[in-house]
Amino acid sequence: MIYELAKTEDLQTVYDVVQHTIKTVYPKYYPIEVVDFFCEHHSMEAIAKDIENGYVSVLKIDENIVATGCFADDHITRVYVLPEFQKKGYGTFIMKTIEAQIGEKHDKVYLDASLPAAALYEKLGFSTTRHERYLVENGVILAYEIMEKELHQVSAGINYDGRKFVPKPPCPHTWHHHK
Repeated sequence: MIYELAKTEDLQTVYDVVQHTIKTVYPKYYPIEVVDFFCEHHSMEAIAKDIENGYVSVLKIDENIVATGCFADDHITRVYVLPEFQKKGYGTFIMKTIEAQIGEKHDKVYLDASLPAAALYEKLGFSTTRHERYLVENGVILAYEIMEKELHQVSAGINYDGRKFVPKPPCPHTWHHHK
């Protein structure tokens, strides 16, 4: 298994992975207007731009791209695993890898969760901050969740205004002033 940055020549395959996954999985959750909306949202042009910006990675098994992950700044924007490769931990692996990458620069990570993905994101520690509704065509409403997750929860220090405050050790004689 290899997870690496997507190259320009991966565009068609990444597009196919995303489109096939949407068309296979989303109709179980959403009306066709919403499925079409997602297909258009993750267009060839959108994916090409993300690859160009270095936001897209691909998961390869035996040289074949079976999944993709994408993020910009502190926002996870696209994670898709081919249906036949789902429930094997690849989505979780991609999410944790992206979280680690975002965690290098940010304390929180955000995403817009489709209904099929919301349960996985909850399992990974994300919580819903807002329920959103977006009107697509024919009066159909796309319902989705805005989710977020705190990163760096393992740190005992508290980051305040860019200054790091470290908890005081239990014994006064071991106390060293931290700046």
